[in-house]
Amino acid sequence: MKTNYLFPNWVKKPALIVLLISILFGLYVLYINNDPKIFQFARGHSNGIFSSDHINLSNTIAGVLVIISAMLFAFSREKEEDEFLSKIRLESLVWATYVNYGLLLISFLVIYDLNFINVMIFNMFTLLIFFIVRFQIYKYKLQKSLNNEE
Repeated sequence: MKTNYLFPNWVKKPALIVLLISILFGLYVLYINNDPKIFQFARGHSNGIFSSDHINLSNTIAGVLVIISAMLFAFSREKEEDEFLSKIRLESLVWATYVNYGLLLISFLVIYDLNFINVMIFNMFTLLIFFIVRFQIYKYKLQKSLNNEE
């Protein structure tokens, strides 16, 4: 089956490594040290009541790396891509979308104030993460059933 929208297979392993490192880095920045000095830069001037003289790009770097590496990993071609894997990929994407927006809807109804910002931060990444996890589980189950048949 010809799939022009998928990245090459060789991208999968490096993307997974970068994804795991960037998730750990993002959690570190978010919960342990939210202001690493290595990514702090001086702004030219401060204008306004809510601006500062320094800007820290650690959240931006972590977010960009998670999004790019998750997309590369999630949408890279398998070694043997066939119609059944494409069906599993599509079903996983639809399922991940339902679950992601279902959880977001519940969050809208029960979480308020600044805690909702944390929900929105995680929601930016959960669609891809849910898709990756479900697709990998179903791909593993398919491989296991094929090995049992042999």
